[in-house]
Amino acid sequence: MRIALAQINPTIGDFAGNTKKIIEFADRAGSQGADLVMFPELAICGYPPADLLEKQDFIKRAEQALAEIAAWTGGAGRPAILCGTVLPLVSVIGKHVRNVAALLKDGKVAFTQQKMLLPFYDVFDEQRYFEPASGQALTSVGGETLAITICEDAWNDKGFWPRRLYRTDPVEELMRQWSLPGLGTVPAGTVTPKVILNISASPFWKGKRQLRQEMLAALARRHGAIVAMVNQVGGNDSLIFDGSSIVVGPDGEVIARAASFAEDIVYFETTAGTASAAPTGPVPVDDDTAEIWDALVLGTRDYVRKCGFKKALVGLSGGIDSALVAAIAVNALGAENVTGVGMPSEFSSSGSIDDAKALAANLGIRFELLAIHGVFEQFQTVLKPLFAGTKFGLAEENLQSRIRGSLLMTMSNKFGALVLTTGNKSEMSTGYCTLYGDMVGALAVIGDVMKTRVYALSRYANRGREVIPVATIEKPPSAELRPGQKDTDSLPPYEVLDPILEAYVERYCSAEQIAREQGVDVALVRSVLQLVERCEYKRQQAAPVLKVTAKSFGMGRRFPIAAKVEI
Repeated sequence: MRIALAQINPTIGDFAGNTKKIIEFADRAGSQGADLVMFPELAICGYPPADLLEKQDFIKRAEQALAEIAAWTGGAGRPAILCGTVLPLVSVIGKHVRNVAALLKDGKVAFTQQKMLLPFYDVFDEQRYFEPASGQALTSVGGETLAITICEDAWNDKGFWPRRLYRTDPVEELMRQWSLPGLGTVPAGTVTPKVILNISASPFWKGKRQLRQEMLAALARRHGAIVAMVNQVGGNDSLIFDGSSIVVGPDGEVIARAASFAEDIVYFETTAGTASAAPTGPVPVDDDTAEIWDALVLGTRDYVRKCGFKKALVGLSGGIDSALVAAIAVNALGAENVTGVGMPSEFSSSGSIDDAKALAANLGIRFELLAIHGVFEQFQTVLKPLFAGTKFGLAEENLQSRIRGSLLMTMSNKFGALVLTTGNKSEMSTGYCTLYGDMVGALAVIGDVMKTRVYALSRYANRGREVIPVATIEKPPSAELRPGQKDTDSLPPYEVLDPILEAYVERYCSAEQIAREQGVDVALVRSVLQLVERCEYKRQQAAPVLKVTAKSFGMGRRFPIAAKVEI
């Protein structure tokens, strides 16, 4: 049997658009001889739908879309479809919806497999909504026996994970059924391998593609099976799905691999365990800068467009962070849809203004210069009676940032362009950002990117030609909110700071453990960690952050604001 993996980019709640896309891809695959076309988890409604699942109309629309797609398969010569959707649970006990893989053929829903393992960690909260399956069953298409699983159901192999999150392994249960009398019986002497199909919505973070391949290869070797995983692609709010659908043979070798960060279709034959095309090669593991770049571009494009916008605004300071965000925005949306806004104050260097202009010229974007010196003076005049006898300090520095934020948001309202914030993860971790100032906007494009990674991505942006001015990359980073200011006035050098933050924010290491690992003074570590803890209230008011690491700020990292934390 010829099976197609159709990795598509659905929009949450767009039942008409998702249905049309599923049918179009299935028709394309059918024209290439596919007998069965696989689509990702919850492809009909989009993943993750969150509390939309609490709305009965949402569930009804999902049922209607499923029926429409099923009816399409009744046409002559059309392939069967395996796709993910939500269905109601007809029971007086338990949650009211199920996460299912629906097998559609001959114009009807022929079989459904309910998801058993419902993840509840990091960004996942499926136990809030779905009723877990109580069992699993094999099915068949065209006489071919298939083991159908949904995402997490394939992620509990005791031979791969040193510590499993669940007692039950749905794949193991399905494999036990394979040799039982009835559906799973395999004729004596046959060499046809078992076939495990997995429909997924597995979000991206750096290193995830390699982990998936290793996990699926281990699963294939253990059960002597072909394992095919079709994964969602595209950005949905903070989450980015990379696609990277993959087919692995019984020996653990890659048979076929789809593109990353783009819609694609790949094929394989179950009888011979061969693909229609040679695999694209192993996923690179030595340099993840390119994949993070691709993820940020995709996440930005889909966030803006799926929210119903076309254009973006970026405040250009002449610094490296805003330069990188602008470069990503141009790759995502096109130069004609990005406007850079320079807002110099009396403390902005002429070099920074020149760098911002040069960046805009290199990118081919519109650039507006709005000097804020006069506005800043007016604010100071109004505040003078209250600030009499005090020194210029943090309040005045932050005021400049808030003026800039107000101007950007006013332009956003006037011209219908989303503001992209420019703060990086190092700044968000330590609170080196201004609430209602540089934090205002619709999306934190690099909010999960440490400063040292910002430099790597900026060099990557210049891989073909100079996009980000070399002067921007080489000059010492500064917020330029007071004379002669440098980031190192308030923070350790980023090459020291970032490993500390990574250990604490992403791996939850203690101060003592970090000091030992990094070979730095524990007092320095504690001072950094105190900055992190003091600024939780800021992060919880920040724009959504595009997730590219295993632990980003946002829904996957949940901490109280009002708390006493021992450092």
